[in-house]
Amino acid sequence: MQKIEAYLRPSVLEKVHDALAEVGIIGMSVGEVRGFGRQRGHPEVYRGAEYRVDFVPKIKIEVIVKDEDVDTTKAAIIATAKTGEVGDGKIFIIPVGDAVRIRTGEQGNDAL
Repeated sequence: MQKIEAYLRPSVLEKVHDALAEVGIIGMSVGEVRGFGRQRGHPEVYRGAEYRVDFVPKIKIEVIVKDEDVDTTKAAIIATAKTGEVGDGKIFIIPVGDAVRIRTGEQGNDAL
C-alpha cells in the first residue's frame, strides 16, 4: 500500500476528484493548507496598498492505494492538475505499513 499526498491548486479539486473516481479511487481526504515552494507567494493589493502573500492557499489530497494502483492514480492527478505554470503543486508517495478497517477488523489491502 502507498499513501499519495498531492498539494494542488484549489481550482483543480473537482477535476481531480472526478478523475480519481474514473480510475476507481473511492476514498480520499482533502484539507485546506497554506504554503509555498518555488512560487514564493505573490503580491496582492488591498485598499490601494500592495503587500506580499507568502503562504499561498493549496489543497492537500491524501489517498491510500494498493501498490498496483499507484501509477494510474498519479497519472490521473497529473493529467487533471497540470497547467504548466509555477504553482501546479507536488505529489509525494509514501509507503504504508498496514491499514485496519475499524468496523470489521479487515487489514491490509482488504481494509481499503
